[in-house]
Amino acid sequence: MKATSGQKSDEYFMRMALAEAEKAAAIGETPVGAVLVINHECVVTAHNMRETWQDPAAHAELLVVREASARLGRWRLHDATVYVTLEPCLMCAGALVLARVDRLVYGCRDPKAGALGSVYDVVRDGRLNHNYRITPGVLEAECRLMLQGFFEKLRQK
Repeated sequence: MKATSGQKSDEYFMRMALAEAEKAAAIGETPVGAVLVINHECVVTAHNMRETWQDPAAHAELLVVREASARLGRWRLHDATVYVTLEPCLMCAGALVLARVDRLVYGCRDPKAGALGSVYDVVRDGRLNHNYRITPGVLEAECRLMLQGFFEKLRQK
């Protein structure tokens, strides 16, 4: 989607998520970044903090949802779009359902843990009371290269 009449594009917000992923990599975290947007404006950004906080739930997607809910004073984020560099895992895909987000945009697929079609397909499960629109593959190559580079460096150590 191209930006029109001052509207920021999916690529614009995914670049913000990539910047967050770079911050994660700089501190030894798996480089995943997320941005939560409402009305074409960034509400909050975050990156993975699992290692730093020793918290298995400190994924970028959960952190933006928690912070946005706190800032906005509501848990229903029906008007939000979440941008994330990697296809969400089962926990995060489920949390986005529970938060009632409107849309998710992700960079690259996660063939080992992705829950939006790669391993599971949470949102398309008709038994859930909410689903969200999904736009995959935005800046896919950049997102994938960042993750691959991070893990190659780890293996070299």
